[in-house]
Amino acid sequence: MGTRLSPPVAIAIALPLLLAITVAAIAITARVRGVGDPPPPDTGPLAVAPVDSPGATGPECTAVLAALPAELDGADGPMPPRPIVDAASLPGVRAWAAAPRPVVFRCGLPRPAELTPTSALLEVNGVRWLQLADGLPQPVQVSYIAVDRPVYLAITTPVDAGSAPLQQLSDVVRETLPATAVAVR
Repeated sequence: MGTRLSPPVAIAIALPLLLAITVAAIAITARVRGVGDPPPPDTGPLAVAPVDSPGATGPECTAVLAALPAELDGADGPMPPRPIVDAASLPGVRAWAAAPRPVVFRCGLPRPAELTPTSALLEVNGVRWLQLADGLPQPVQVSYIAVDRPVYLAITTPVDAGSAPLQQLSDVVRETLPATAVAVR
């Protein structure tokens, strides 16, 4: 003979089960409707802060900029280019749409002060990069500076973009500019 549950026990078992089913239904509905999905990356003109870029108009930067791809590979698919606000006053700068922040490429920078004889360098597809974090405990972006070419180049990318932008831009740098010795002082 089966055991009958008392009404309070039956309610105690049924309520959590009903709550779990309700929460699952809400989550499925939200997923189907796209609620909670991150907003698409901004593709409008990007205001970029000017920085010292003494080599930005030189032949090396001209060659690299001409070889840059229109779109960059990203973790979630291709990243389209973003126009630069006042691009004429910012030679050597390009950007691509990514979330939560864009990928920004700069050419012709001065030697980074962070480059020392003990700096750890990252080699990606034949290009040596100095990695600089944004200084936050949970970084949202990271910058890489190519330190083994005739000019210094920087890529700033959101952490969530993955390694594809750095790999793709490393290929362009490697194919366009000859490698040089790393000048640490």
